[in-house]
Amino acid sequence: MALSLRDGPPGGSVDHFLALLQYRLPFWLSVLHDLSNHAGRDTVRGNLVPVARAGVEYHLEVQSAALPAFSSPDVTVRVREAIRAAGLGPDAEVTPLAAYLEEERRLGRVAARVDPEASARLLLAGCFHRAYLELFVGADAVPSRDVSAEEIVRELRLDLPPERPA
Repeated sequence: MALSLRDGPPGGSVDHFLALLQYRLPFWLSVLHDLSNHAGRDTVRGNLVPVARAGVEYHLEVQSAALPAFSSPDVTVRVREAIRAAGLGPDAEVTPLAAYLEEERRLGRVAARVDPEASARLLLAGCFHRAYLELFVGADAVPSRDVSAEEIVRELRLDLPPERPA
C-alpha cells in the first residue's frame, strides 16, 4: 500500500499520518478478514470482542495522528482522494466484517433479524467513538478498552432469542 500526497521531502503531520496508516491499516484489515476463519467456531461474541478491542486500539493510533494531519480542507480532500485511489474506503473494513456476520447468520448463530452490513458499521463506529473519547477526555474518564469492546459487541444484540419451552 503506497499513499502519497506530495513529491517533496518527507516530514510533517500528513506524512506521519500516512506512514502510520500504511503500517497499521493492513494489520487491521487482516484482523477483519481473519474472521471468516472463525465462522461456526467458538461463540460469535467471543469472536467479535477481540476484533472490537483491536478496532479501538487501531482507531486510537490512527486518530491521534490524523488530528494534526487534517489541518485544512485542502489536506482533507487530498487524503480522501489518496485513500479512495488506493481502494481503502469504508468498504475495506465493513465488507469482511459483514461477510462474517452473514455467514454466522446463515449458520443460525446470529439472529435472522440482524442486518450484517449495518451491524458491521455499528461495531466499527463504536470502536471509532470509544477511541475518540479516550483521545479527548483520557483513558481514566471512560470504561477500559476491554469493557468497551464487550459493551460494543453485546449491544449489537446479535444473539438468537432464547428458545421457549414447548
